[in-house]
Amino acid sequence: MSPDTTTMAHLLQAHRRGDPGALDAMFDLVYEELRRLARVVRRGRAGATMHTTALVHEAYLKLSPGEGLDVESRVHFYRIAAQAMRRVLVDAARRRAAAKRGGDQALVTFDEQVHAGEVQAEQFLRLEEALKQLETLNERQARVVECRYFAGMTIEETALALDVSTPTVKRDWRLARAWLAHHVRAA
Repeated sequence: MSPDTTTMAHLLQAHRRGDPGALDAMFDLVYEELRRLARVVRRGRAGATMHTTALVHEAYLKLSPGEGLDVESRVHFYRIAAQAMRRVLVDAARRRAAAKRGGDQALVTFDEQVHAGEVQAEQFLRLEEALKQLETLNERQARVVECRYFAGMTIEETALALDVSTPTVKRDWRLARAWLAHHVRAA
């Protein structure tokens, strides 16, 4: 997460004061970083539901001030962006699953050692349902999945975003992946 912390802090203060242009300025400041994160999310996923630029732009639309966006910090902004990317990818999978012919492929993997393989959009939607269940059981593990999988954050970035230690993130990531993999297969 590289954008200038001082500039981001000023923009966050302006946003809290109600400056309508502050969110756009924040987006401009972090645009390339969001594109990098979106590329990480899509890495090895040729034919995924949407292109990197479209993912970033769609996520930005989900970050609109009309949604009651209350950004507390730079790291919090990235967490919110991760949630927005998750919603965009889920919406895209739902659209593909609803397609009548051939448009029902999405890509999902929780094993960083294995190249992503194509799965049905319905399986991606089962992942979303399982993630919702995980949120009720262990919200922090669900947030780790959002940061790592949907925003492509590193272990260290995720620890910073969630204000926990890197060993905690590693443990939560390992447990959440196992839990989700089991529940997606069982569904």
